[in-house]
Amino acid sequence: MSTHPLLPIIGEPRPERSDAARNRAALLEAATRLIEQCGIQGVTMEAVAAEAGVGKGTVFRRFHSREGLMAALLDHSEADWQAQVMGGPPPLGPGAPPMERLLAFGRSRMEINLRHAELIQAAGRAGARSYAAYSFVATHTRYLLGELGVRGDIALLATALMAPIESSILEQQVRIERIGIDRIRAGWADLARRIVENPPDEGAR
Repeated sequence: MSTHPLLPIIGEPRPERSDAARNRAALLEAATRLIEQCGIQGVTMEAVAAEAGVGKGTVFRRFHSREGLMAALLDHSEADWQAQVMGGPPPLGPGAPPMERLLAFGRSRMEINLRHAELIQAAGRAGARSYAAYSFVATHTRYLLGELGVRGDIALLATALMAPIESSILEQQVRIERIGIDRIRAGWADLARRIVENPPDEGAR
């Protein structure tokens, strides 16, 4: 039985003092509450400071800018999601057959990308998905395709499978083209099954 490769975990910040880590967590929790109450556009550095009960300078020292704060929220959510993939309950986490895990992984990634579309935009350049985040998704997809016995260029097949559920493409389809999310989910599952069930011609390899 093959083992899962070591996946890059997003962020990987240098260790913080416990008090600094608590302060950072409190600020992120305050920002998350504000997003839930008034949406991304209503979240300012001043509002986060007031919600957390600290001075505005504390928020700026920690995150430097509003974009930096939004990027930190994005990384925090990404790390939580990755933890669910690596050690959460099946089928997203370990324990389910690989096809079930692949379909759950795609659905979950689609959901988180749609949920965070505004957050990604608000984070600007600071919120561009990091190499670690991309590598995690790509590596896990390749791993599952390998577990399923898929032949061919696994790296490119994994890219083809994950590209349709990237945030920018989902935004185009859902917000602009008005394609229903159920149709996108079904189409993605069909693509995944075609990749798994229809190996490439030997001559094309």
